[in-house]
Amino acid sequence: MRIGPFALLLALPILIMRPAATADWSGYEKLERDRIIEMLDKASSSTPVSFYAKNLSGLDLSGVDFKRANLAAAVLNGSKLAGANLSGCNLTVSFAEGANLSGANLQGAMMFSMQLQGANLSGANLSGARFVGDLRRANLEKAVLTNMDGAADMKNQSMGLMRANMASANLKNANLSGANLSRADFSFANLSGADLTGSRLQGAEFSGTDLRHARLVDADLSGSKFIDTDFTGADLTNANFTGATFRSVIGLDKANTQGARGLEAGLK
Repeated sequence: MRIGPFALLLALPILIMRPAATADWSGYEKLERDRIIEMLDKASSSTPVSFYAKNLSGLDLSGVDFKRANLAAAVLNGSKLAGANLSGCNLTVSFAEGANLSGANLQGAMMFSMQLQGANLSGANLSGARFVGDLRRANLEKAVLTNMDGAADMKNQSMGLMRANMASANLKNANLSGANLSRADFSFANLSGADLTGSRLQGAEFSGTDLRHARLVDADLSGSKFIDTDFTGADLTNANFTGATFRSVIGLDKANTQGARGLEAGLK
């Protein structure tokens, strides 16, 4: 029986509570690499191949062109997808925990409720992607997230706040310029040297976050929370901190705060 997207969303909290390695994927057809390549080779440009609710976990799919495939509810846990082309793919409610997506192309991908905990996305391109999901402890060093839509989904609040969770993620030297990551959780994340120019970060969580030498020029951080955050060497030119909460922050006196608004509480 085909499971609808809404039913999948309702089941998601149950699945998340179960460790990926021990989750029961018995209802998901297991595909091997040769079969996947065969299906992709036969796919037409007008009809993308569907891997809906298929188990592709633990496979070496490095460099594979998925040709805008439907990977909704697919399982990719532990798979090698380095350099793979996943641009424009539908990855809604999919699982890629611990997967290697280094250098992968995810431009414009639909990544709603995607589970990427502990995944390696170093150098990956997620520009223009729609992402609300789990990137806790993921490696996004030097990744491109320009113009990503990672804003919290305010239409599903009955299910709890659905937002981009990047707690303890490595975003060192990543490019998040122009991204919308309002209400995202960056707690204890490494954003040192990251470019967040013009990004929308209203109501985001930055407790314990490393923002050393980050570029936050013209960023909107209104209503965000900064506890034990390190701003040393950051460029905060014209950033908006109106209504933000500051507690035990570090390095604001060593940051460029020219034209920034709402920093009075943090500078006390």
